[in-house]
Amino acid sequence: MPPSIALREPAWLQEFKAFLMRGSVVELAVGLVIGAAFTTIVTSLVEDLINPVIGLLIGGVDFSNIFVVLSGERRASLEATREGGAAVLAVGKFANTIIKFLIVAFAIFWVVRILARLRVHELGKAPPPGPDPSLLLLTEIRDELRLRPRA
Repeated sequence: MPPSIALREPAWLQEFKAFLMRGSVVELAVGLVIGAAFTTIVTSLVEDLINPVIGLLIGGVDFSNIFVVLSGERRASLEATREGGAAVLAVGKFANTIIKFLIVAFAIFWVVRILARLRVHELGKAPPPGPDPSLLLLTEIRDELRLRPRA
C-alpha cells in the first residue's frame, strides 16, 4: 500500500473560504437576488403602466416603438425594421431604460436614506448609565457592615 500523502489547502484557498463566509458577502448575494426581482417589477411598471400613459399623452403612439431609421427600410415596428436589416436608433427603448434607471435610483435613494436614519438612531442611543461610583461604594460599605457580628 503506498504511503498516504497529506494534502494541504493553500493559504489563498483558506482566505477565499473565509471571505465567502463573511456576513457582508452573503448580504451582497441576497441584495443581488432581491435587486434582480426588483428590476423585474420596475420593468413591468415602466412597460405596462407608465409607457401606455406617456403614449396616450403623445397621441396614442406606442412609446417603446418610437425609433429613427438611419439606413434601410422602415417597417411597422421596431422589431420588424431590425429584422429587415435596417440600422435604427431605438429612442423609445432608450427612454424606457432611462425611466427604469430613475425609478431604481429613486428607490435605492429612499432605502439608503432610511437605513442611514436607522443607523443614526442606533448610534445616537447611549448605553444606559451605570450606577454612580459613590452609590457603589456605599453599597459595598453596607454589605461589609452586614457581615460583621453585632456587639
